[in-house]
Amino acid sequence: MGIIKYIFWILYRIWFYILVGLPIVLLFPILLISISKESWYPFFFKLARFWARFILVGMGFRCIFIKEQVPEKNKSYMFIANHTSMIDIMLMLVLIKNPFVFVGKKELAKLPLFGFFYKRTCILVDRSSPKSRQAVFLRAQKRLRSGLSICIFPEGGVPDERIILDTFKDGAFRLAINHQIPIVPITFFDNKKRFSYTFFSGGPGALRAKIHKFIQTEGLTVNDTKTLSAQAHGIIMESLLQDET
Repeated sequence: MGIIKYIFWILYRIWFYILVGLPIVLLFPILLISISKESWYPFFFKLARFWARFILVGMGFRCIFIKEQVPEKNKSYMFIANHTSMIDIMLMLVLIKNPFVFVGKKELAKLPLFGFFYKRTCILVDRSSPKSRQAVFLRAQKRLRSGLSICIFPEGGVPDERIILDTFKDGAFRLAINHQIPIVPITFFDNKKRFSYTFFSGGPGALRAKIHKFIQTEGLTVNDTKTLSAQAHGIIMESLLQDET
């Protein structure tokens, strides 16, 4: 039985990468056209949502969404969530209909196929470089001014699997305050269990996500950044702890 499980996990991981790459290969010309102009990004976003759903369905995941509040069409938001898995990106794309831009680590740009579009559509950050973090801030401002939303995993990376929720970096909250846009806290409950960074683990099943009530930033200043970060962290942490009981 143990050997069968290991074979399943190996094949399951290989299948994931096939599902990631297949739609990109088949839709490559259309994807290339969709990123040729920044104003066409909403069309690219629709293709990205199809790509994400294709992967999640193909992996045998069943999405279950709880929404305490629903983002309004044609309005900008700061989407944040706990970061536990490679499928966080896909689940976020399926969950949120408002076109948004990811802020993510530059290392993912090195991945074949995926990395080509990732570095041309996302805002890349080198977390070891203060200069890079400042550039991210300016690029995010430009995207927000064009009417898009931003998605940031505020833990700054995937924490050790023993950590329920790591501390939050301030960038997402400063941006939200500067642009006076609502923060949308989101909890991913099952991503770590279904497809973590531990190779021999995971499997098909439910992927639950919860959109919490939005946190308003109107009237706040940069001096409120830490308080805002702590509030958002508390909402997601409480949700995760309640789910464990």
